[in-house]
Amino acid sequence: MANPTFPLRNEMDRQRAINCLEKIDLDAGWTWTMREEVRSDQQNRRMWAMLRDISRQVEWYGQMLKDEDWKNIFSASVEQQRAVPGLNGGFVVLGISTRKQSKKWFNDMFEVMEAFAAERGVKFTTADHWGIGEAAA
Repeated sequence: MANPTFPLRNEMDRQRAINCLEKIDLDAGWTWTMREEVRSDQQNRRMWAMLRDISRQVEWYGQMLKDEDWKNIFSASVEQQRAVPGLNGGFVVLGISTRKQSKKWFNDMFEVMEAFAAERGVKFTTADHWGIGEAAA
């Protein structure tokens, strides 16, 4: 049997999963895993559009940061990450990859980004498209 992967969104999907499990040879040594869906392409595009707008409009402690720098700042905020002293001074935030984060995790990050942007008057160029609305735009 192939290793099936599919979303669980309705009763038909649930029954499909149950059918797959019922066909498993329990002596074959399988491991079953279930996880939240990872980010969608739309969430990824939204994230980079928001990061681009923030990087163009916000000066952070005397510096204009790159989109990737802002991604590290916001993801660290969502994860409550630690910072440790760097090898040659300064600090390093112990980072995470956003690539495999869940849709819920991304929604949490968007809330942090929108609040940050609202406090600093950032105008999102894609606000209507992403449904951010005027509150954070």
